[in-house]
Amino acid sequence: MTIVEIIEKKRDSKELTQAEIKFWIEGVTDGSIKEYQTSALLMAIVLNGMSVDETAYLTDAMLHSGDVIDLSSIVGKKVDKHSTGGVGDKTTIILSPIVAAAGAKVAKMSGRGLGHTGGTLDKLESIPGYNIELTQDEFIKQVNDINVAVVGQTGNLVYADKVLYGLRDVTGTVNAVPLIASSIMSKKLAGGADCILLDVKYGEGAFMKTIDDARVLAQTMIDIGDKLGREVNAMLSNMNQPLGNSIGNALEVREAIETLNNKGPKDLEELCVVAAGYMLAQAGLVSDKDAGYDLALETLRSGAAYECFLKWIAAQGGDVTVFDDLDAFTHAAYVREVSLESEGIVQDLRAMELGIVSMHLGAGRQTKEDSIDYKAGIVLRKDVGDRVQTNDVVATLYSSNPITDEHVKACQECFILGDKEISKPSLIADVL
Repeated sequence: MTIVEIIEKKRDSKELTQAEIKFWIEGVTDGSIKEYQTSALLMAIVLNGMSVDETAYLTDAMLHSGDVIDLSSIVGKKVDKHSTGGVGDKTTIILSPIVAAAGAKVAKMSGRGLGHTGGTLDKLESIPGYNIELTQDEFIKQVNDINVAVVGQTGNLVYADKVLYGLRDVTGTVNAVPLIASSIMSKKLAGGADCILLDVKYGEGAFMKTIDDARVLAQTMIDIGDKLGREVNAMLSNMNQPLGNSIGNALEVREAIETLNNKGPKDLEELCVVAAGYMLAQAGLVSDKDAGYDLALETLRSGAAYECFLKWIAAQGGDVTVFDDLDAFTHAAYVREVSLESEGIVQDLRAMELGIVSMHLGAGRQTKEDSIDYKAGIVLRKDVGDRVQTNDVVATLYSSNPITDEHVKACQECFILGDKEISKPSLIADVL
């Protein structure tokens, strides 16, 4: 067996065996297979696809290319949630304490943001003192003690994915469902969870632009979980508009806190409660998703979820006293209101472009080396379906650096007005 033979086989649209895929990923991991050879195979996969079996074999080989977290010493079923990324997505911060307060074990590893999408770790690190680096023993003890911990991924988790992702980014091979699915699922499975809820975003602000593409990706990841012995459900959710009203790290933590105190945007709350219901059913704490929904809502309404949030943040070194004055927590040196010189009804909010504006204000990274301004971001004052009068404020921009007219103009262009009466679209399109 040689890598050239494997490349030729996939070039000719033939199905690779588990042994062939394992040989390739082991070569990627130890460096014995050259990057140009892997790039050729990646392109062959993009052009000719992979079967469900091939994709499962690839996921399995990748997850064993680095550390695999053993969470067997955590009592009970471990549940995890993964979002494919979006603008204003702070669901982990809301969802985790709801699920944990209801009795499930949430042992979660999260990532950082890049480009127009925000990262959960960056949001949590806007809280002074929050520590994303627990040892495995500390991580397990915290989940056993208070049911929840959210940390950064270990450096050696799914090593092969780091190599493949770097190559895909520069060889035009990012957009292939088998490669996307195996990348996501290998990291989730290596993280040790028993059950996974996937939030697969679609729309202008997401990687998958249509609901049909999102459905294919979701079903592929469910099939991988089935092949590899893990329970996986997937929500398809709309990212044609930002999630909630806030974009940016401290601003999104504030909105998460408001939601946990029953004062957040109702569509964001509903998304989190529905997702929590599925996770509680996966964990075996309720008979089905409907009973899970009821338990999640009760946990939220009673204040138990917010109390669990405070315990979680404090357990990881975060200074929870900053939540006593949320205005001070989110205070930025520079603030500018954005208004429109026209009137009409908001037909669309360009989620990706709003994410990019937030990034340029300092809330995100253009490269992995960029630093984050935790105070920077956008709060939307008008939503899809809202009527706008001339000079109405539609958004507020925040930054630790001067906010330019270019920032304001770019934000204005994200609001698409028209005469048509329009309802705000539902966030959740389907659950698989």
